[in-house]
Amino acid sequence: MGDDDSKLTRTKRQWADQGKFLTGRISRPETDRLPPGQHLVKNWPVLDLGQQPVIRPESWRLDVKGGAENPMSFSWADFLALPQSQKLSDIHCVTTWSRYDNRWEGVSTRDLLDLVMPRPEASFVMLTSYDGYTTNLPLADFAAEDAILATHWEGQPLTADHGGPMRLVVPHLYFWKSAKWLTRIDFLPGDQAGFWERNGYHMRGDPWMEERYSDD
Repeated sequence: MGDDDSKLTRTKRQWADQGKFLTGRISRPETDRLPPGQHLVKNWPVLDLGQQPVIRPESWRLDVKGGAENPMSFSWADFLALPQSQKLSDIHCVTTWSRYDNRWEGVSTRDLLDLVMPRPEASFVMLTSYDGYTTNLPLADFAAEDAILATHWEGQPLTADHGGPMRLVVPHLYFWKSAKWLTRIDFLPGDQAGFWERNGYHMRGDPWMEERYSDD
């Protein structure tokens, strides 16, 4: 993974310091499909830290650990054998682009939670990717109805540049929370900052509240 002093990280730290892209408006998804400060795109821009891991199906694993009654480790074949779901959702990137009506296929996070059963004290999730990227989520956001561990987009397998073979999609939060190349999920009793959260970005990231940057 690109280190904390990469050019992209320095630039986005400056955005956080300057409050770049903030409009000060607040909207709700029930009344405004496009969050404040966002613009629509028809393509799907590629954003990462400059390194795309090479992941072979035979070596791919997803470990679900931490505060779970049934911690599990899935091979690619194990994961594909889980119940499969389809979701339709919009996505919103903190860099101001949004894309409507994305069709996903994969494993619903709710189906995964039914298998591993987080313990009562688990209220947050830490996500870790193959490139070392991390990001945090409240468990309630991870368990959203339209959240999915996606393997396909628009009927095709996810390409590596978009996080294939599997990534998380949590549509109601800024897209940096939807970790690419996911390999580990940890259930935690308290919140911990991930990569961008340590670099000036908000701990939750609600687009309709413009939670782009940390309040600190």
